[in-house]
Amino acid sequence: MRQSFKAFLVAGIAAAGFAGAAQAQQRMAEDYVKAPMPAGVQVRHTDLEGPVFTTSTGMTLYVWPQKAMRVGYSGDGKGKSTCTDKVTTQTAGMMSPWPAGMDLPDLDKRLSCIATWPAFLAPDDAKPMGLWTVVTRPDGKKQWAYDELPVYTSILDKAPGETNGGSGTLPEGGSGNAPARLPVGPRPNVPPGFNVVTTLQGRLVVNDRGYSVYSWDNDAANKSNCTGDCARIWIPAVAPASASPQGEWTIVQRAAGVRQWAFRKKPVYTFSEDTQRESLNGGDVPGWHNVYTQVAPPHPSEFTVQNSLTGDLLADAKGKTIYFYSCNDDSQDQLACDTMDSPQVYRIAIAGGGNWERARKMWPYVQAPANPKLPSQLWSVVWVDPATGREAQANQAGAQRVWAYRGRPVYTYAGDKEPGDIEGNAMGEWQGKRNGFRAFYVREEFGGRRG
Repeated sequence: MRQSFKAFLVAGIAAAGFAGAAQAQQRMAEDYVKAPMPAGVQVRHTDLEGPVFTTSTGMTLYVWPQKAMRVGYSGDGKGKSTCTDKVTTQTAGMMSPWPAGMDLPDLDKRLSCIATWPAFLAPDDAKPMGLWTVVTRPDGKKQWAYDELPVYTSILDKAPGETNGGSGTLPEGGSGNAPARLPVGPRPNVPPGFNVVTTLQGRLVVNDRGYSVYSWDNDAANKSNCTGDCARIWIPAVAPASASPQGEWTIVQRAAGVRQWAFRKKPVYTFSEDTQRESLNGGDVPGWHNVYTQVAPPHPSEFTVQNSLTGDLLADAKGKTIYFYSCNDDSQDQLACDTMDSPQVYRIAIAGGGNWERARKMWPYVQAPANPKLPSQLWSVVWVDPATGREAQANQAGAQRVWAYRGRPVYTYAGDKEPGDIEGNAMGEWQGKRNGFRAFYVREEFGGRRG
């Protein structure tokens, strides 16, 4: 099964497009449920998160939900904003080896939570509509909330449609146990019993238990040819008698009184051998494909994909594994510390034990060509001063032109010697998820969920 999967990659299909060439229709934009929105709010289709809410100028809107079972840990609860104009100055002792009460780095430059995440304010006379409600901030101002969670913009987004502020859909889920900042959007237009989740491969369709949904090349339009033993392995997604077609979803008559859901005219199934939610395993079977409402765009064309013992990895032109650096500082507001504007002390501590020269040698930036072709808004080219880790001017002495994913530079690791090596993977705190380096999987680690 792995050979079939790898063949798709070698054939040059987008790393997100594991659905296969027969599923090219899935490159379409995701349909969503139309509902009332406040004046000035728009819906914009993004490269990775699908439809998201934006301001009138196209800037993505986000929420910051507390993690389950971690009330009071960090993040916003229902109907309450905890992101204020107070500048946090000390560690919180939540996720790091060091205790609470230590001074945070670069305090003279540190912004408050609300300066980093401007509140999406509502007029004083704003009225709730649909899932949109109004909360009163600690400073007395009115702020829009969606599904009871306060809504913000991000200063990391510079252009309409960017989602650089999001920390929940960075490769491997970003920053470990920190509550993610998530782009917020309308509900996907799927029937009851289905949902859509964001993955690096695209917007994955799952059932109400979180298990992946699949389609089969041998089915005809609105007709299932999977019967007998096939239907015992691939379980048809049964539509109840009361169900009606919805958006891009239709209903197939399998037998008298037995109806099956179809998406974009392809009958859909679950895989009896899936043991974990959001699995991609069924998509490795020849002719079968995970179902996506939209697939993610390709990576830069000069990159390659390498197979490792734990999954398929994004690599540079020479086959060296590409890594991303992820970091949320250990404070109550848990601001990102993985951007070029962030304190670099976190990264240098992990990359070089506090030694700048060692960090530069062990974790070199992935260099970009002079005239790169950008495949999407997810990828960009930035100029970096390697002596400081900060953004540089193109004509600055020693500046390097490097690839960045969602505005964050990417790296290779000096300890990797052969294509597929991942000696630098999980280096840092919480296996590199809170503060450290993770390999850029295009197909996440075998035996685990998709991300």
